[in-house]
Amino acid sequence: MARRCELTGKAVMTGNNVSHANNKSRRRFLPNLNQVTLSSDILGETVRLRISAHALRTVEHRGGLDAFLIKAPVESLSPKAREIKRRVARARMSEAATS
Repeated sequence: MARRCELTGKAVMTGNNVSHANNKSRRRFLPNLNQVTLSSDILGETVRLRISAHALRTVEHRGGLDAFLIKAPVESLSPKAREIKRRVARARMSEAATS
């Protein structure tokens, strides 16, 4: 399983451990990924995603999963999140057409 956030695309970064003697050895900075269940108000269902803690805060700040996906660029989303975004967009369009 890739260590990549499904909503923001945040992934593993590399760098150096630098000792007091200025010795450098390679290291990896891993994103803080969590398995969360988010609810979609428009779809009326819950979705399990593996996202970073930063992405979870952003989802809450924007007002939920639906609002986040509407504003999110498609390039940063995983295939699973892209499908959810398409379904949310279709549901919004049909909801707007019936109103």
